[in-house]
Amino acid sequence: MTMMKSSPLAFAKHHLKTLFLFTRSDYKTIFFPVLFFSIATTSKIDSFNFLRTVIWIWIHLLQANVSNQTFSGHEDKINKPWRPLPSGRVTPKQARILRWSLMVFCLCLSAVYSRMVFIASFALTIVEIVHDDVGFSGDTVLKNLCNVGGYSTFELGAACSMNNGSLSNTGFIALTCSCVLIFTTISAQDFADVEGDKLSGRKTLPIVAPNGSRYYILSALLLWSYFLIHMWGLGPISGGIFIGVGAYVGSRYFRFRDAKNDRLSYLLYNVWLVAAHTLPFNNSTGVLSR
Repeated sequence: MTMMKSSPLAFAKHHLKTLFLFTRSDYKTIFFPVLFFSIATTSKIDSFNFLRTVIWIWIHLLQANVSNQTFSGHEDKINKPWRPLPSGRVTPKQARILRWSLMVFCLCLSAVYSRMVFIASFALTIVEIVHDDVGFSGDTVLKNLCNVGGYSTFELGAACSMNNGSLSNTGFIALTCSCVLIFTTISAQDFADVEGDKLSGRKTLPIVAPNGSRYYILSALLLWSYFLIHMWGLGPISGGIFIGVGAYVGSRYFRFRDAKNDRLSYLLYNVWLVAAHTLPFNNSTGVLSR
């Protein structure tokens, strides 16, 4: 009797954990940066728009992760063996069914939100198809373009959801900056995954240029930190802190060159990225102009 009562709960916990494991790696890389971006670019925040934006980001994050992980089994066995597919929690067939079901659900949900949110959801689906099914993920430049497309569609949908269905002027400028920022720095995610990427035949920047890529990411973070300080009118204190974080993260990539340190450097890169996505908030409040 106890097992009958606990069985539905155990069933629910198992599947909720599976969904969490699909998205676990990308709370720091996508969920929080995109959420903070949507908050920073809206003129007014209310609880309803905040809640529906959180839901929209998470369900689309799940869709993107299931799509990507359906094709990343080989490297995940080395880089992320706890994910649902390499750990055996779901089969490839189940993952494919979930992937296409989520695509339909996300499009229908977005259509209820607004036309712009639907466009963002549809564009994200196209990005996933060319990245995963067509094979753009195997080329460094094409992969980075897909990363830009993924981030920008996430940010467009979330910003429009938070801003009653439309994109503000600040949001448009911030989105443009974000696209270029992601394209030029997203290789930060590839340093810790070199072994798995080699196994899958991918040619990421750290594989193609092991030493030059570390000079590059150090320079890129410094230059972007300097540019964003002036772009969003930061004052000497907040500006000094922001460029200091960028310099520290970039120097870590340059100084420490093992997988363990690269994972920590990537975590810190995402802290810097979240901070970069909140800077547009200064455009309307001026709180960082000191």
